[in-house]
Amino acid sequence: MKQHFYLMIAQFNPSLGDLESNFRKIMEFHSRAVTKKVDLLAFPEMSLTGYQVQDLILKPAFILEVNEIIRRLASACSSGVPTLIGAPVCENGKIYNAYVLINNGSHSIVSRKHHLPNTNVFDEKRVFESGPISGPFEISGVKIGSPICEDLWFEDVAETMVESGADLLLSPNGSPYSRKKIDSRTQVAVKRSLETGVPIIYLNMIGGQDDLVYDGASFVLNPGGKLAVSLPQFDECEEVIRFAFVDNGWIAEPGIKSVYGNTLAQDYRAMVESVKEYTRKSGFSKVVLGLSGGIDSALVAVIATDAMGPQNVLCVRLPSQFSSEGSLSDAALLIENLNCLEKTISIEPANQVVNESLACAFDGYSQDLTEENIQSRLRGVILMALSNKFSMMLLTTGNKSEVAVGYSTIYGDMAGGYNPIKDLYKTRVVETCLWRNDFYENWMQGPKGEIIPQSIIDKPPSAELRLHQRDDESLPPYDVLDGILVGLIDNDLAVKELVAQGYEKKMIKQIEDLIYRSEYKRFQAAPGPNLTDRALWSGRRYPLVQRWRDKS
Repeated sequence: MKQHFYLMIAQFNPSLGDLESNFRKIMEFHSRAVTKKVDLLAFPEMSLTGYQVQDLILKPAFILEVNEIIRRLASACSSGVPTLIGAPVCENGKIYNAYVLINNGSHSIVSRKHHLPNTNVFDEKRVFESGPISGPFEISGVKIGSPICEDLWFEDVAETMVESGADLLLSPNGSPYSRKKIDSRTQVAVKRSLETGVPIIYLNMIGGQDDLVYDGASFVLNPGGKLAVSLPQFDECEEVIRFAFVDNGWIAEPGIKSVYGNTLAQDYRAMVESVKEYTRKSGFSKVVLGLSGGIDSALVAVIATDAMGPQNVLCVRLPSQFSSEGSLSDAALLIENLNCLEKTISIEPANQVVNESLACAFDGYSQDLTEENIQSRLRGVILMALSNKFSMMLLTTGNKSEVAVGYSTIYGDMAGGYNPIKDLYKTRVVETCLWRNDFYENWMQGPKGEIIPQSIIDKPPSAELRLHQRDDESLPPYDVLDGILVGLIDNDLAVKELVAQGYEKKMIKQIEDLIYRSEYKRFQAAPGPNLTDRALWSGRRYPLVQRWRDKS
């Protein structure tokens, strides 16, 4: 009997819908697998198409092209290494999330996803059929079961596969990043390993897609849940896992064990990767943003620089009569520290023209929020003009606290294509800035050291749309606001539960009302990376207009 089995796992970054590009990349991995003389090459869930495909999968022409690419792969790999790819397959008019084995010039479906996730960012029941639980398939004398992603979270699929003779469980995944997700995945896999007594290979994809960031961090557990191999987080890579047959069972020999940073480090890398991936996959190579001298735009500028390189980031100062000298000088210092591209364009000439044009219509009315929002919208017009002229993706800079309560101007500072800090509360923005000043890794394309001036971190937040304006005139202090928002949004707490935590009921009710009233703004806002399980986009879906409020 064979005493060793060599499995090459590909922590793969597909481009959604770019089937030709994905085909070429799969063949590149396959070529290396042939050189390394492995027994099997495995890719993650939906690796051929990218993930999540959503309603694109309902296009018959799309499925036909997927089928054609699978046939081409079978032909191209006919004399090479058996290869597993994730792909949608259509059988008898039903579409399945499937795992396909390509071997000896042909292809066969070895697993169809049984448990379809329909929570948070997932709604697979909309487009896929639930498949039957599959038995194992055999490669080089080793029987392998493949529970696809969500199937590993339920004991029935793994149990059935092992009872049917599986020696290993290879689970292909398209599992997006969220804070502490690595711990959750590991706990589930350990549980399955303890229940089944066989090694578990957890293979995850990497890359960004819309509001999702796939972080990889694939791993292998031996029977009993002992970690044998863990791959890097957020990096496309491959690893050959060497299994040995010992005492009537297969054991993975120890290999690479990657070390992961704390949640601040992981969040930051997710934001950087999201900018890099969203711009690249959208066809952009440069970004532009408005730099106010405040902490939010400062963090976005640093994230953009780490993602794209300083030569591909344009920071624009857009001063008005209300811009403080401190904000202008802080923005200038940050630009100098980053060594990025910069422009300064005053909004005052345009602001005067607009206000003069509206003078007759506004005759008899005092100045109010309208005039403040005009300034923000003029900045949006200028930034979008630069974006159009120079083919740059415009990044917006609103943090989760502002996005949650609608403390932003629609068609103004909300204008843009992507928001890297959309799922980062204001207090977390401050923590992240402090962390980035103290931390550096080689994947960062920006400079190391204290690049965000302490004066930016310390200054009281202000939109600077009127004289001496401060955020805490309109909102509670951010430590209080964020505590309430975490309760209402992230934990779905009732008003009375937050009152029991010590928050003032009147303030809670005001914040609750602001959240619900600003749904329409979020519906029109730029996407941004999900860092938590309750991000303010696909992970949280509310009516744009509704009148219910918690009476507790």
